[in-house]
Amino acid sequence: MSSRRIFVAALVSAFAARAQAQAPSPVFTFQEVMVPVRDGVKLQTVILTPVGAKGPLPILFRRTPYGVPDHAPTEIAPNIKELAADGYIFVIQNLRGRFKSDGVFLLSQAANLADSTSVNETTDAYDSIDWLVKNVAGNNGKVGMYGVSYDGLTTAMALLHPHPALKAMSEQATPVDQWMNDDMHRYGALRESYGFEYSVLEQADKNKNTDFAFDVYDDYSWYLALGPVSNINTKYMHGSLPFWNDVVAHPDYDEFWKKEAWVNQLHASTVPNLNVAGFWDQEDPWGPWQVFRHAAQSDPDHTNFMVAGPWFHGQWRQPRGDSLGLMSNGGHETSREFRETIEAPFFRYYLHGEGAKPTWRASTFQSGSNKWQTYDAWPPKEAKATNLYLHADGTLSFAKPPAAPRESYRKYVSDPANPVPYRQRPISPTYPAGDWRTWEIADQRFVDHRPDVLSYTSAPLDHDLVVTGEVAADLFASTSGTDADFIVKLIDVYPDNATPNAWDADAGPKPGQFAHSVNGYELPVAMEVRRGRYNTSYEHPRALVANAPIEWKIPLRDRDYVFLKGHRLMVQVQSTWFPLIDRNPQKFVPSIYKATEADFTKATQRVYSSRALPSHIVLPVMP
Repeated sequence: MSSRRIFVAALVSAFAARAQAQAPSPVFTFQEVMVPVRDGVKLQTVILTPVGAKGPLPILFRRTPYGVPDHAPTEIAPNIKELAADGYIFVIQNLRGRFKSDGVFLLSQAANLADSTSVNETTDAYDSIDWLVKNVAGNNGKVGMYGVSYDGLTTAMALLHPHPALKAMSEQATPVDQWMNDDMHRYGALRESYGFEYSVLEQADKNKNTDFAFDVYDDYSWYLALGPVSNINTKYMHGSLPFWNDVVAHPDYDEFWKKEAWVNQLHASTVPNLNVAGFWDQEDPWGPWQVFRHAAQSDPDHTNFMVAGPWFHGQWRQPRGDSLGLMSNGGHETSREFRETIEAPFFRYYLHGEGAKPTWRASTFQSGSNKWQTYDAWPPKEAKATNLYLHADGTLSFAKPPAAPRESYRKYVSDPANPVPYRQRPISPTYPAGDWRTWEIADQRFVDHRPDVLSYTSAPLDHDLVVTGEVAADLFASTSGTDADFIVKLIDVYPDNATPNAWDADAGPKPGQFAHSVNGYELPVAMEVRRGRYNTSYEHPRALVANAPIEWKIPLRDRDYVFLKGHRLMVQVQSTWFPLIDRNPQKFVPSIYKATEADFTKATQRVYSSRALPSHIVLPVMP
C-alpha cells in the first residue's frame, strides 16, 4: 500500500473514531423477542432496559397496534421523561396480527372470559405479563401498564382478569363501548368520517398504518358527493375492511355491540388504576369515566382514581399543555404537571413503594378558574342540578318559561343535501392528524348565522358560574319527518373586550394582534348528538310520529368548568353535523346504512320552550 493510501486510510479511521466518540450513546439497551401466548401465537415485543440500571426494576408495559421501536433510543422521549426518572424497564408489544406479531388483528374489544378456549386482549396481556416476569432480566416482579387510546384499551382490558404481578395501571382515553359512545358512534349515530378513516388506518395493511387517499381535499365535499354510507363499499373498499363491514352490518345495539362493550364485565377495582380523560378529547372522552364508575362499584381499598384536564386526545402526553386552541391554561403546563405531580407519583408509590397514595378520588384541571382541583367523590356532593332554560325569543336563563296560552317554539328546516359542517371548511382528512385534534374547541361563530342552527344566548353573567359534574340536555322537540337527529352544544361566549385591541389610528392593528384574540369567542364546552330512531330503545329502532313533540335526553358528559363573570352562555341546536356524523335521511328506514338517495328528505324541526315542554340544560352548579 502506498504511503498516500496509508495516510488516507489512517485519516478516515481517525474521523470514524471521532464520529463514533461524538455520537450519542443509547440510554436503553434494546432487545426484540417474540412472546408466546396460550394459543401458540407469538407477539413481537421490544424490551428497553435503562443503561447502567442498578438493582431490579419494575416493568412498565404498553400494548399497541401502532408499531414498536426498531432500535435503542439515544434520548428519553419527553412524554415518559418523568416516569423514566424513577427507573423502569419499558416493554412495548405489537398486538396479534400487527407488524411482525402472529395471528389476526380483529380491531375488536370483545372478551369472552367464560370461554376458556378464547383469546383476546385480556388473555394476551395476562400471558405476556407471565412471560415477562419470568424471562426479562433485572425485573423485580412488579408490572405496571399504561397507554392512550387503543393502548389504553389494551391496558384497561387487563382489569377483567389481571395477572398477580400487575400492581398498577393507568388507562388513558380508552374506548369501552363502540356503539354507545367513543370512537365509532354516539348513542347509535355513526361517526362516519372518523369511523371509516380509522378502519382504513388499521386494517388496510397489516404491516403499516395507512391513510385513505382522498382525491378531494375538503372531506365535507368528498363525503357529500359519496352519497349514502353504503357507497363506501360499493365504490371504494368493496368489503375489504372487516371491522367496517361489521359496523354497517349491525346498525342497532345488538349482541355484536354488547359483546364489544367489554366494560360491562367490570364491577370492581381489581388493580390500582389511574383513569385519565380529556374534556375536549375528540375521540374517546367517555370511556375513562365509565371505567372509573364501573370499578367504583366495589373499591374497598380506594384504588380507583380519575384525572381529567383541558386536553384533546392524548394531549397530556405532549411536552407542555399550556393551551388548547385559543384557550389559555393561565400559565399552567398542564400536561407536564399531570405527568410530574400525578402520574409519576402514582406509579412510584405502587411499583417502587415510595411516596404516598393519592388522598383524592378525582383530580381535574378546572378551565375558567385555571386551577387544579381535587374531590373526595365524583361527582361532588355539593353540586346542585340547576336548569338553564331555552326560551322562544332566543334567550337563555335560569327562569322557567312563562305560562302561555299556546305552545312556544322555534323552528328550522334541516336539509340533508346541505348539512351543517362540524368544523370550518375546508375540512382536512382525519389522518394524518391536523386540525382534527382541536376541532372541539373551535369558535362556533362559523355556523351561528345558518338558518338551520338555532342559537340561544343568556345575559352577561353577574358572577362566576362553576359547573362541576355531569351535564345534560333535556330537549322537547318534534320533526315533520319520521326520523331525526338533534345536536346540542353548550357554549361559553367571551366578552367583546376579552382581549384588548392594540390599534394605532395611523398604522392599524399591530402585526399578529388578532391572530390570538378571543373577543366574542364562542367556546364549545359540551356537545353531543342523539338519533331519534333510538329515543325509546337502542335495540329496537322506531319511527317517530311526525310533528309530535317528544322529550330528547342528551347526556353531555362530565365537566369541570367556570363560566366567568361578564361571559354569556349559549346553546346551539341543529340536526346535522357532517361528516362527523352520517346524515340521517329524516325518513325512517330499517337501516340508515342501506338508505338510498331517494330516502333523504328535508324536515321541519321545532324546539319547544313552554311550561309544559320546557327545553333546558341541566348544569351541576357548585355553591
